[in-house]
Amino acid sequence: MRLPPFQALLDEHRDDVYRFLVASLGRDEADDCFQETFISAMRAYPRLRDASNLRSWLFTIAHRKAIDAHRARGRRAVPVEEVPEQADAGGLPLDGEPGLWRAVRRLPTKQRAAVLHRYVNDLAYADIGRVMGCSEDAARRSVHEGLKKLRTVWAT
Repeated sequence: MRLPPFQALLDEHRDDVYRFLVASLGRDEADDCFQETFISAMRAYPRLRDASNLRSWLFTIAHRKAIDAHRARGRRAVPVEEVPEQADAGGLPLDGEPGLWRAVRRLPTKQRAAVLHRYVNDLAYADIGRVMGCSEDAARRSVHEGLKKLRTVWAT
């Protein structure tokens, strides 16, 4: 089956895809996600071999873009009218949640160092690797394992 021109595909399915995205994400995010969906589709279109179910193909792309947008929403900062004042801890992370910091101190050496470099010193994983004398992937893994262990200790 031969592929129709991309504009014909867009004209035929844009309203349905847009309605799906509005229902999934709301109007505010649907516009951006709609645009990302059709940009991705346009990039992949020349490599498409089968034109038998283009509508489903477009909805698959839209669905994945909606999931990406939903996940990104959880990582965005939430605006507030006033930022609460916090006293400067003098660079020491020990103020705030003493139980958490006790748990951090009980982590194995590599995990403790990696977690502290990441969340106290705000270092990137590549920098953590350089500081600790390991690869970026090993630093990322140490942070991950340390956080995983902290979650089990802190949750109980």
